[in-house]
Amino acid sequence: MKAITQRVYGSSAMLAVADVERPEPGVGQVLVRVRAASVNARDWHLMRGDPTIARWMDRSVFRRKGPTNVVQGGDFAGIAEAVGAEVTDLRVGDEVFGEAVSGAFAEYLAVPRGLLEKKPANLSFEEAAAVPLAANTALTCLRHVGAGERVLIIGASGGVGTFAVQLAHARGAEVTAVCSTRNVEAARALGAAHVVDYTRDTVTGRYDTVLDLAGARSLRELLRLVEPTGTLVLSGGGNFDGGSVFGPIGLLACGQLARPFVKPTIRVPTAHQSTEALIELRELIESGSVRPAIDRTYPLAETPAAIEYMETEHARAKIVIAIAPPD
Repeated sequence: MKAITQRVYGSSAMLAVADVERPEPGVGQVLVRVRAASVNARDWHLMRGDPTIARWMDRSVFRRKGPTNVVQGGDFAGIAEAVGAEVTDLRVGDEVFGEAVSGAFAEYLAVPRGLLEKKPANLSFEEAAAVPLAANTALTCLRHVGAGERVLIIGASGGVGTFAVQLAHARGAEVTAVCSTRNVEAARALGAAHVVDYTRDTVTGRYDTVLDLAGARSLRELLRLVEPTGTLVLSGGGNFDGGSVFGPIGLLACGQLARPFVKPTIRVPTAHQSTEALIELRELIESGSVRPAIDRTYPLAETPAAIEYMETEHARAKIVIAIAPPD
């Protein structure tokens, strides 16, 4: 099968299309004929091995030269090609979506049953592939939000941010989105009641919930935007300058350390993929509450260009890799 492979840490120039062995589903696994995948910041960090802590997360820090998994990519959507032993609730031909540990930038992927689910009926494969990691992260970050709350979302035009604006709006919150000039109208269309163009204006006031997805402000700056009884949620972010040990994880660590000493609640949630999460997302999508926003779509062979675009152009919403059916 065709796949995008990487054996050495570095830029997208280290990625190459190669013929690799097609996986076989093991016990409790499903073999998926991948029709689409999507690019996340996680893929960029693992490609570069930057920040250095990303290599610890990849369990390859002692190898130094390259990632543990030769084929990267997490989010996917496709068709169940075969099911392994002990998988009884999916059949060959079912359309599925989910988030694998790695291997989605390929024509086939073997993934545990607990990491995929039937895809939303009202989405294409490309749209469904844009959902898992980003939408689940947004859902995890905003579970505490209720109707009437004032929610500030910093980084509202990114992959997670576009889902976060929709989810907060669907929960009845009054959403203020922070983004650049080119994304102002898109943020309004997603449900933001107010939009702050950070290139021209400064965020003021206090909010019941502040979700920071950009990682460009200090913890002190962020706390000033939260009501004393409110919640500051920190989730990833940071720029792509690279070259650091901890990168955006440094801000998250500061937030964890400060939690016992400040009045607003600080949350640093971790999104765990599961069938339950995918089912909840599917129901939200099929009800019309949420829909993925896609910036660009690339064919599999142009995955290096897709990742470079995310790295250098600060893509809006999601970038998708469309994978044609194999011959």
